[in-house]
Amino acid sequence: AMFIVVTGAAGFIGANLVKALNERGERDVIAVDRLDGSDKFRNLVDCEIADYLDADEFLERLDDGDFDGELEAVLHQGACSDTMERDGAFMMRNNYRYSARLLDFCQNDDVPFLYASSASVYGGGTAFAETRANEDPLNVYAYSKFLFDELVRRTLPDRTAPIAGFRYFNVYGPREAHKGRMASVMWHFYHQVRAEGRVKLFEGSGGVANGEQRRDFVSIEDVVRINLDFLDHPERSGIFNVGSGRAETYNAVAAAVINAVRAAEGKPAASVEELVREGAIGYIPFPTALVGRYQNYTKADLTRLRAAGYDAPTLTLDEGVRRYVEWMMARERR
Repeated sequence: AMFIVVTGAAGFIGANLVKALNERGERDVIAVDRLDGSDKFRNLVDCEIADYLDADEFLERLDDGDFDGELEAVLHQGACSDTMERDGAFMMRNNYRYSARLLDFCQNDDVPFLYASSASVYGGGTAFAETRANEDPLNVYAYSKFLFDELVRRTLPDRTAPIAGFRYFNVYGPREAHKGRMASVMWHFYHQVRAEGRVKLFEGSGGVANGEQRRDFVSIEDVVRINLDFLDHPERSGIFNVGSGRAETYNAVAAAVINAVRAAEGKPAASVEELVREGAIGYIPFPTALVGRYQNYTKADLTRLRAAGYDAPTLTLDEGVRRYVEWMMARERR
């Protein structure tokens, strides 16, 4: 059999990709990850995989030639994604160097290579087209992602197999609970609503009003669809933004979560203003640790993705959040 490798397979995006591959009838999936102290293994419990390999073991076996001629594609989602991680040497070894070794193998063995980049490469900038001029990473995580994108750019002109990098913006949806503080704001807001009946947002910063910081939030459903669409179109290569193409305020996200919970309880929707008045949305001081290290505005420029031929619309915020909240509520009832 030919295998599809998913690295970071027990993680948020990886596990959703494994599940989606299963739903397409794909059982020959090799899951690669580093299982840590978290419960992320649970993300794979309802999935079908052919084998599980630790990340280092997988590289050793690649080097030994164990997978020569056996891989149909590599979906590389594995990385240390904690933006507060301070160990730069670890970050570069685990993210940059590891990715470079995989890319090398895939090029030598004619294997399509689809990988996770990150919108964090844009740093504090306000232009989000996939060009070098817009890139200004603010932490070592973002730098590791940026550096690998640069390596890919140097490889693309002479590539021997497809290479597609996806600059994920703020992804949310099922199978992210293990990420703890790095989970999406949708996840955090939902749990605040369930526990306290209200959501707490950051006060404004950098001249932005309370809760009016804007980010591009994209449903995991869209992220998975885009990955699979590229898997089906090996003629496409390049580095592409993957977001909703919209910049939504935290206030709007909080309202979407609260209203999705209310809808499930048979209650009517309320506006941000009404929710603030009721105390369902409140504000806390902006953390000093994040000053100068925080993106106040992100919005994926999807021009290049669309030009490549991906034309499906992305889920709206309200629809994506509603589906996610219903998924979480169903899990609570079990």
